[in-house]
Amino acid sequence: MADMEPIRRVIGQMISATEAELDELLGFCAVKTFKKHELLSKPFSTPQEIFFINRGIIRVLIVDQSGTEHTIHFGMENQFIADYSSFILQTPSYYALEALEETQAVVMPRAAIAWGYEHLQQGDRLGRLVAEYYFVYHDSRIKNSYIRSPKERYDSIADLFPNIHNRVPQHMIASYLGITPVHLSRLKKAARKKV
Repeated sequence: MADMEPIRRVIGQMISATEAELDELLGFCAVKTFKKHELLSKPFSTPQEIFFINRGIIRVLIVDQSGTEHTIHFGMENQFIADYSSFILQTPSYYALEALEETQAVVMPRAAIAWGYEHLQQGDRLGRLVAEYYFVYHDSRIKNSYIRSPKERYDSIADLFPNIHNRVPQHMIASYLGITPVHLSRLKKAARKKV
């Protein structure tokens, strides 16, 4: 199935797996298209799946007690995304996963993940590599929020998320960077003057 080719390719870059193993693993999965602004995962529910993005962009957000949305992360093509902590601990999530444009994703239910750990020769390695990626990403994000200036964070966002400025509303980018939309506008204006 053509819609499963991207995930096959990415898993094949991470571990050695036979075609039969991948067929069996992906047999648990389904490809689903989410509309713009559709929630893939809602807060206060326990996540039962991990998503692999074929095309589109997903925002991970949290809403504080005053009702203000905070953008925590973006997921783009060829990435796995979920609230991993809540998925692993099987506890309700505080995060929502929102499609910011029409998004096609491979939905990997808990049964697929369990099968992968149990039956893929390198299933543990695959799980470890995905977990390591997210640990390093989130650790870097925390450090950067303290040691880098807003301008430095702005300058590096396109390295993390290519073409983000053309795909995501500016107020969400500002939220991700921890600055106001007005400050983001100033940074963008300053960046344009240098070009």
